[in-house]
Amino acid sequence: MKAQEKKPADWRQLHYLSEEEMSLPVTNHLTFTETDPPECDVRMVAEYEPMQSVLIRYPFGIPYSVIVEMAEDINVVTLVNSSSQANQVLNLYEQNNVNTDNCSFIITPTDSYWTRDYGPWFVFDGNKEPGIVDFPYDRPRPNDNNVPAAVAADLGINLFGMNLMHTGGNMMVDGTALAASTDLVYDENNLTPQQVAQKVEDYLGIVRYDVTIDPLGDYIKHIDCWGKYLAPDKILIGQVPQSDPRYSDYESVANYFSTTPCVYGYPYKVYRVYTPGGSLTTPYTNSLILNNKVLVPLSGSQWDDEAIAVYEEAMPGYEIVPVVWSSWYNTDAIHCRARGIADLEMLYVDHRPLFGEVEYAENYTLSSEIIDYSGETLVSDSLLVFYSINSGEYNTANFTADGTEEDLFHATISGFEVGDTIRYYVFAKDETGRRLKQPIMGELDPHEFTVGEQSFTDLTFMPDTLVYNYEYEQVMTITNPTSNAVILSSLEHEGMFEFYDIPELPFEIPAGTSLEIRVILLAGVMLDPIVYYETQIDIVTNLNTYLMPVKINIDLISGLDQIKPFHFRVYPNPFSNKLFVQAENTVVDNADLTIRDLTGRLIVEQQIKNSNGNSFEIDLPENLDKGLYFITISNANQQQIVKVIKQ
Repeated sequence: MKAQEKKPADWRQLHYLSEEEMSLPVTNHLTFTETDPPECDVRMVAEYEPMQSVLIRYPFGIPYSVIVEMAEDINVVTLVNSSSQANQVLNLYEQNNVNTDNCSFIITPTDSYWTRDYGPWFVFDGNKEPGIVDFPYDRPRPNDNNVPAAVAADLGINLFGMNLMHTGGNMMVDGTALAASTDLVYDENNLTPQQVAQKVEDYLGIVRYDVTIDPLGDYIKHIDCWGKYLAPDKILIGQVPQSDPRYSDYESVANYFSTTPCVYGYPYKVYRVYTPGGSLTTPYTNSLILNNKVLVPLSGSQWDDEAIAVYEEAMPGYEIVPVVWSSWYNTDAIHCRARGIADLEMLYVDHRPLFGEVEYAENYTLSSEIIDYSGETLVSDSLLVFYSINSGEYNTANFTADGTEEDLFHATISGFEVGDTIRYYVFAKDETGRRLKQPIMGELDPHEFTVGEQSFTDLTFMPDTLVYNYEYEQVMTITNPTSNAVILSSLEHEGMFEFYDIPELPFEIPAGTSLEIRVILLAGVMLDPIVYYETQIDIVTNLNTYLMPVKINIDLISGLDQIKPFHFRVYPNPFSNKLFVQAENTVVDNADLTIRDLTGRLIVEQQIKNSNGNSFEIDLPENLDKGLYFITISNANQQQIVKVIKQ
């Protein structure tokens, strides 16, 4: 037991259990009924989200200076036992210069002043309705255990019962779907870790629950005695000297968070504050965030100034308020003795930021979920992204509704180059006048990323469509902007094209180079009017098969519709050594026969004379390579193209 804990005290006012309480089974003193969880997509509110009030209890566990500070700009709700006690407290507030216009009371009996530990946990359900999740408080103090129900009744909101023994000092959440506690939650419940995780997911919307060791190594095992979320991507963790036997445990926990991704996708930014303890206490992580203020408990220790400096570095734009008092404990300070009451009509912005080096694009689309829990209308021209390029003036881009998903908005930013640094934040406003930035302090603590090089993973084609109007030739350029060579295997089509200026396939297109191919249309005469026939060329590579759309003025091929086509049979197909052509119901006195490969290279050129229904053998070159070939038989008026395969 620490020296400051040895002084005579009212045991029932101590944060730890009294000797009497230690002999009492907690469950024998609790009447708890579990309810159904909140409806779909529940979200638990984080400490740094907007608060409308703060909950404390009389007799107090905090100095009047703290109450004066809180009542400057937020409602202070005091738990009292009776109306007469409320009047007594109001007189005390007036005598100590507390702004009583910002004071209200809830009349309900209590056993202690640890409103953090037994107080309400605020959630919003999938219908955007606020509620309180209650739980069996892990102390045999029945009056304290009933406080969440009293607060829910006072606020007129839903109350849910989660049958998981817990305590507020051992639960910190990030406001999205992540939370952390020490393994006290396992010690106090006869449940498996999987069952505990399911409880917090069902009732609190927590999908990742980081349950850690307790580096403090003390009786209480509350996470707020050594750690604290400062933002969704920031966490404050205590630090002790290397000579301290707890040193390795502290470093292990700090390393875990510094290597574990926050909800934004990158590892937490871990800030360390020196908390060696001692007679001059150092409970620096046990601070209270109330909107734009952070109340930090100090005791006059030599480490106080360093602690304040850490908060100023980690939370730019916040008002850091030092609270010096001799009655703070190393395991119990202002966070334990006060509990924010969420703004039940808050604005909420969930934006997953760009970070690190982001591949270059001409513009970036930023998506945000923007929820107005007041039910009032969002101000459409005040849903903005503020962004700065290379520390220049901030520009704005408007969010527009997704149109398919409620509460989802998109904004596009542009005007940057490779290597630029972009800093930005999201801003939202509703018709109630509420405003919210994300990150909370906007340009003082913005999201940041760097525009990287453009990374190419595909071939590009110019033009993107081959269009034949009154000409039979087009040029197709294939460019390989990727970092590796690409193999062009074949060019497949309906037999309507020949290709020139093309190397023998397969052909390797080196990284960063281009290949130009002349694509000749094989077709007849020109007629009016202009109508397009649409087809495609399949460009087969080891990377992908690409489809090159083709549009052909029907004038260039309509002649084929006016004449009966040739009826030649080419056999066998596939062929090995010999290939024959036979005219079927067609007599041709003079026609040309050509065979070309996939590259358009001429293989055979031969005359057909007086076919008269007879078959004849094509003069094939020796050692003809295996593959696909195109046989074209044509004269001045007719044409037939046949695909054949050499096997």
